[in-house]
Amino acid sequence: MSDDPTHVREFFGARAAGWDTKFPHDGPAYAAAVRDLGLREGDRVLDAGCGTGRALIPLRKAVGASGVVLGTDLTPAMLEAARRAGRDRDGRLLLADVTALPLRTESLDAVFAAGLISHLPHPADNLRELARVVRPGGLLALFHPIGRAALAARQGRQITPDDLRAEPRIGPLLATSGWRMTSYVDEDGRFLVLAVREG
Repeated sequence: MSDDPTHVREFFGARAAGWDTKFPHDGPAYAAAVRDLGLREGDRVLDAGCGTGRALIPLRKAVGASGVVLGTDLTPAMLEAARRAGRDRDGRLLLADVTALPLRTESLDAVFAAGLISHLPHPADNLRELARVVRPGGLLALFHPIGRAALAARQGRQITPDDLRAEPRIGPLLATSGWRMTSYVDEDGRFLVLAVREG
């Protein structure tokens, strides 16, 4: 993805209004990934690159009324689509770049990131920024509602050995960014990497 946030905003801004209708059946996969993250009542969680906020409802359910749910996205049109869908009732929406989050160090218990990893301009630095805002022992989920092979087929391309999401690449990348990978799943129905904040 481009280092230029304007390009990212333009790409997703043009697709925001129809995003949910393009992927109408992803809800159960999001809910399952949130369950696997292992949040507890009262936890503080960030949906990083939240888009139209499809994860906010299961995140709120996981942390309960006493928890904190934040959703950040770089694209105003995506956040507006989340508001139109009423998802701002389940989490506070912030226009923010995940490469420089407006959050205190170690202020969160977890980060959920759906479809984000392939859009990070500098993955090691950007994952380090996510680690900065999570307490030691906190959690990270890197999720996509379909696996790498299915996504590549949808996009008309082949998986290459240098795919950032391949297990031999993502584990070391997380390790250099303050995370320890605890689980790796890449199957047609989902991609889910879970990690713990080192510290």
